[in-house]
Amino acid sequence: MLSRTLPVLGATVIALAITPTALAQAPLPVPYDYHNGVVVELGNPGGSPSGANIPCTSEQEPVVLVHNTAGNKQIGWQTLAPLLANEGRCVVSFTYGEFGGPWPIDAVGGFGPIDAAAHEMAAFVDDVLARTGAEQVDIVGHSQGTLVPSQWVQFHGGADKVDDYVSLAPMWHGTDVFGSQTPDVVRPALEAACAACADMLPGSPFLERLRSTGIFEPTIDYTNILTRHDRTVVPYTSGYAEAPNVTNIVLQDVCPSNPAGHLGLLADPTTAELVLSALDDHSSIDSASCGQDR
Repeated sequence: MLSRTLPVLGATVIALAITPTALAQAPLPVPYDYHNGVVVELGNPGGSPSGANIPCTSEQEPVVLVHNTAGNKQIGWQTLAPLLANEGRCVVSFTYGEFGGPWPIDAVGGFGPIDAAAHEMAAFVDDVLARTGAEQVDIVGHSQGTLVPSQWVQFHGGADKVDDYVSLAPMWHGTDVFGSQTPDVVRPALEAACAACADMLPGSPFLERLRSTGIFEPTIDYTNILTRHDRTVVPYTSGYAEAPNVTNIVLQDVCPSNPAGHLGLLADPTTAELVLSALDDHSSIDSASCGQDR
C-alpha cells in the first residue's frame, strides 16, 4: 500500500489492465455527461447504472459506489460504473437514506441521518462480500457518500473490510454552504427535512464525533479528489486531509483549465482516470490527460 500526504501535481494515470472476463464482452458505452443519469433514471426507474449490480466474482475487490445527497444508486454513476466494469471490476451500488414510498419518491436518497446510512451500508457490504466471496471491498464515494463509509468504517465494523477508499468532493470538515452565520438559523428546518444536511454542517455533533476518531483508518489507502470549482463543499479545502495513508489531489493541479464542479467530478474524464489510478494503488502517476474522453 502506498502512502502520500501532498497534493499530486501533474499526474499520469495508466488504466487498469482489462481482465479476461472483461475482454470476453463488448465494452460498455461510457458517457461523460452527468445529466445522462437523470435521463436513464426516467427510463429505468429504480434501476442500476450500466455495469453495476450484475452477479459477478472478481480477483480484485468489488467496488462499492456511494452516492451523494439527493442521489441514488443509478443517477450519479453513469460514467464510473461502466468504466470500472470495462476494467474487469465487480461494481455494486445502493441507495441509502431515502424517504420510502413509490418511485420517484424512493429515487431520492441521502436525506436520513448519516449514522443510519452507515448501518445500511454495513448490511449491503456484508451481502456483497458473502455473494462474491471477497474479503474486502474498494470504496468510491461522492460528497455525503464520502462520510457514510467513514462512519461505517469507524463505528460499524467496516475497518477490516476496505482496501482502497476514493473520495470525490469529500468534506471532512463539513460544508459551510449556507454561510458561517446561517447554520443556527436553518438547523431546525434541516434536521426535520434532511437530517444528513444538518450532520454535514461544520461543527455538527456528527462530524465532531467522527473527527474525534481520526477519520482515517491506518490500514486503508485513502485518496481525496477535490475541485476548486466546488460550490457545494464550501470551502473545497474541507476535503483536504493530512495523514500517512492519505493522498490529496486537487483536480486543477492536474489539469489547470478543468472546469468540473461538485457534480461535474462524477462525469469528468480526468477525474475518472485518477479514480482508476487510485484503485490501482497509484501504480503510474506522472501526468493526466486534460478533458479527453478515454
